[in-house]
Amino acid sequence: MSTQSKSCLVEKLSYYVDLDDIAEKHLAALEEHERNYYRHQEVYSEGDELQYLHVVKEGWFYSYTDMPDGRRQIIRVLHPGDIIGFPDISFEEATCNVRASEDGCLCPFPKSKLDVIFRESPKLTALMFSIANRDHACVIDTLRAMGRMDARERLSYFFLDIIARLRVTNKAMSNTIRMPMNQHEIGDALGLTHTYVSKTIREMEDAGLISRNGATLTLGYEDKLRDMVDFSDRYATLDTSWFPS
Repeated sequence: MSTQSKSCLVEKLSYYVDLDDIAEKHLAALEEHERNYYRHQEVYSEGDELQYLHVVKEGWFYSYTDMPDGRRQIIRVLHPGDIIGFPDISFEEATCNVRASEDGCLCPFPKSKLDVIFRESPKLTALMFSIANRDHACVIDTLRAMGRMDARERLSYFFLDIIARLRVTNKAMSNTIRMPMNQHEIGDALGLTHTYVSKTIREMEDAGLISRNGATLTLGYEDKLRDMVDFSDRYATLDTSWFPS
């Protein structure tokens, strides 16, 4: 059972807007139940009936799809406060697989629970809609990085994207992150072999761009890396001027 009492979902969403008691009550209802997962455990598979979405409470997870030849493409890395399955909400079946990258905890809730949010909390509805569309734009950014950048640039973009997302729920975060993903997983997220990931990470360490200490990773020259890959932080702000009051 998770030992974390504070809602990661409330913490993440309140970064963008002040949530009233009604909104917090609705979000708390999405985290009433918990289920623990161990490292590499499958949450669900492509084609499974999608009755439930999941709030990530602890740990890192990722969505992925299997290629016909057995290769794997990781689509999205998921952190505490993210909602798993939101892109598939229009479908009866899951369009991808979801797996735990490390031991973690999820809060499953039926899709039908969103109904009361949409009816009673228009501001929260607008926020969730905005974040879903923002995440779509971020996937496009990632596709651009994978299609037009070399290995060093892809890794730089990946690390910058991860740290920008984590700063939403940890405003004091510096340039150091915990990296539970292994090199196979990172390679599958970036279209690289794990051998090439290992080689490129060593080269980046030699150049002083990153440093590693066990499971932690530090960006040596964050501004330089941002300029190198033309990184746009899509997570720091949202346009909430049009939200209903």
